[in-house]
Amino acid sequence: MMLVFDDKGLIPVIVQDHITAEVLMLAYANQEAIDRMTETGETWFWSRSRQQLWHKGKTSGHYQQVVSMQTDCDSDALLVRVKQTGFACHLDRRSCFHDVIYGDLERTSAIVPVLLEVIRDRKDSPIEGSYTNLLLSDRVKRLKKVIEESGEVSLAIMDGREDEVAWELADLIYHLMVAIVGDDIDVTETYRKLWGRRQ
Repeated sequence: MMLVFDDKGLIPVIVQDHITAEVLMLAYANQEAIDRMTETGETWFWSRSRQQLWHKGKTSGHYQQVVSMQTDCDSDALLVRVKQTGFACHLDRRSCFHDVIYGDLERTSAIVPVLLEVIRDRKDSPIEGSYTNLLLSDRVKRLKKVIEESGEVSLAIMDGREDEVAWELADLIYHLMVAIVGDDIDVTETYRKLWGRRQ
């Protein structure tokens, strides 16, 4: 497919986490950067300020392993899904998109990568008194909680209690995330199986 570059020979590249779909950053690439991405399997961009090719992570160690690349309907923008090491942002934030200038994030899926990061952090750096650490330290307890919360979601849906459904779904998702992190489960194969459910 022929990509459409701007008059400077550049194309915008949206970089997204391949697990959570969190938008990590926006950068620009020329043809050489795209060629390097497909050759190395890591992200390369064109730095507009330095006017040179830029291998993401070369100086910081925060590399991005390319999982997939897509173009938009006009072929003038790219979406690159990556496995992020460390931070995407130069301010040591996971995502460059951090500051909210309108509305709020509380009714969006933005909580998923945030919560996942907290759970992983609790696993790596336990905090005394943390409920998450209590679950992470007891495999049977955390797996029982997944079973318990699954039943409570079903009952809430059966009863048609919308507020209760939201509460119980949040409990189930949280406990499932703790179970996944606790057992180091790679969900990429789960996503592959979900593609087969499109019937």
